[in-house]
Amino acid sequence: QVRVVESGGGLVQPGGSLRLDCAASGSIFSPDAMSWYRQAPGNQRERVAFIGSTGGTDYADSVKGRFTIARGNAKNTMYLQMNSLRPEETAVYYCKTMIRARDYWGQGTQVTVSS
Repeated sequence: QVRVVESGGGLVQPGGSLRLDCAASGSIFSPDAMSWYRQAPGNQRERVAFIGSTGGTDYADSVKGRFTIARGNAKNTMYLQMNSLRPEETAVYYCKTMIRARDYWGQGTQVTVSS
């Protein structure tokens, strides 16, 4: 059974930084791709950042230049470095892992940007 676990959320002031980590376990296969999504109350879930199996990345326009997605040093891990955070980016952030064409989601981690 594949398990996806996020960590690193919390409260940060506007303009501050946070790093979110994601770890996938329970599969003998490495992830084909990993992504971060976020969902604020009353809003649809939106994709924030993506990293493919060969390291290619893609970002939502609203976070380009401020967020960085990268593979972690440990196998099947990755992280999202978020800088210059804004209050409107308060949301639950979810990690999605794709393994052999199936998507697996974590439980989410709350990020609150507030003074």
